[in-house]
Amino acid sequence: MTDSSFALADALVARLRRAGVTEVVIAPGSRNAPLAMALWAAAQAGAFRLHTRIDERTAGFLALGLTKSGARAAVLTTSGTAVANLHPAVLEAVHAGVGLVVVSADRPARLRGTGANQTTDQVGIFGELVTSHDVTTVAGLEAVPTPWDSVVHLNLQLDTPLVPDVPRAPFEMVAIEPEARPERMGRGSQMQRGPRTVVVAGDDAGPPARQLAEAAGWPLLAEPSSGARTGENALRTYRLLLGTELGERVERVVVFGRPTLSRPVTRLLERDDVEVLVVPGPGVWPVRPDGSRTIEGPTWAAAEPDDPAWLDAWRSADRALGRRIDRLLADQPALTPYDVAAATHAALPAGGLLVVGASSPIRDLDIMIRPPAVGTHRKVIANRGLAGIDGTVSTAIGAALGRPDGTRNLALMGDLTFLHDQTALVLGPDEPRPDLTIVVPNDDGGAIFSMLEQGAPAHAASFERLFGTPHGHDLASLCAAARIPHLRVTSRPELEQALASPNGGIEVVEAAVSRSGRRELDLQIRALQPGS
Repeated sequence: MTDSSFALADALVARLRRAGVTEVVIAPGSRNAPLAMALWAAAQAGAFRLHTRIDERTAGFLALGLTKSGARAAVLTTSGTAVANLHPAVLEAVHAGVGLVVVSADRPARLRGTGANQTTDQVGIFGELVTSHDVTTVAGLEAVPTPWDSVVHLNLQLDTPLVPDVPRAPFEMVAIEPEARPERMGRGSQMQRGPRTVVVAGDDAGPPARQLAEAAGWPLLAEPSSGARTGENALRTYRLLLGTELGERVERVVVFGRPTLSRPVTRLLERDDVEVLVVPGPGVWPVRPDGSRTIEGPTWAAAEPDDPAWLDAWRSADRALGRRIDRLLADQPALTPYDVAAATHAALPAGGLLVVGASSPIRDLDIMIRPPAVGTHRKVIANRGLAGIDGTVSTAIGAALGRPDGTRNLALMGDLTFLHDQTALVLGPDEPRPDLTIVVPNDDGGAIFSMLEQGAPAHAASFERLFGTPHGHDLASLCAAARIPHLRVTSRPELEQALASPNGGIEVVEAAVSRSGRRELDLQIRALQPGS
């Protein structure tokens, strides 16, 4: 027996509130009308903040961004292809360990396989990585297991009528006790001094990586989005230093988070002569190099740190190599993507948020960030679960909306990444809008491929059509169509001035850079060695 669509809608509102959901993203549709109307009524009473998007893919990444920055979000779609359009955001959330709540409206089960309009098998549509709960009754919805710390898919079968004969009664705000989330308790593993050790902090590693490195006196190899790249043990140029004699001397690695950014780190973890200890984190595919050993969150029991000469050697080499990189970039005749990354991060104050796109920008940032002091927290977010470029503008908008008390919101992404998610800029007049400056180094194509194997001169004939993919789009016109302020800059001083004076709301700063010579510049940086 299927409960009425209105009973299920009311039960969903209560269930989301108990789960701690405070943000609801809705894409319009017919089958999801009773759910949308119930959520709207609850939002009017202050139970949720409501966001509406016409593109389900954008809606999914908006919910992802809201959740990644500390809020708790659910996304609602109608039936059919609408649900499938959430798949990229769902996959990113699963692999990154983000607790996204997905709600899809569905036809009654009797219509499946009959050719009914907009009807497909939505149960299990996201594959084995996500458990789908096919819900027909209020009791069935209440029986869905908790907590919802990973992706949960609620597929609600809704029968007609979908709209009440008379308007809904105003939502009555009743206090609801949120469901408790169990805390993970680990005994901790005692780390012994002796082997020459480095700590690798991948995406979302968090402060424990820094705390271990500082307590033990070990070098910290932290990605920008690790949440650990602060303090004196964090190294700016670790990717390059791994290719030197220092990297060859590493005997043990302790891994936190999800390191996906650097081939040198990957090669380090694959070495037969290096012991790899992995601290498990969220996500369905935490890093498990062959031969690695999973351990509980490590602690450092010794009263004194390990041999200080090991850390001192890394710090000295890092400072020297950083100076050489800065001199090389200062000698370039025009604005480079590295300059854009450095200026963007420099504009981020303590308490600020930076969302970074995949591909080149996060790697440029990785080379250019000078680790700030501990306590001057800057939150850096990137979609590193599967490291795709899709949905980045939506993620940035969601992350900024989910962090209303921050000091400044910035996003850094390439032109292809920006264009890939341009529907994120289509916002209705009543939609919440954050203060967000989106910085786009525009080189008219995919610069990262020029630095990979396919960018070698031997493949020049096919490179532009297959990988460079120049688009020739006018970003100013695109922004004008969406009524988004736009400014184009061509030099470091212009960029710094633009970043120093935000106008409020969503705005785009386009930094004109060139792909010409990018491969050669990258090779020059890789060839640098520590030295004065």
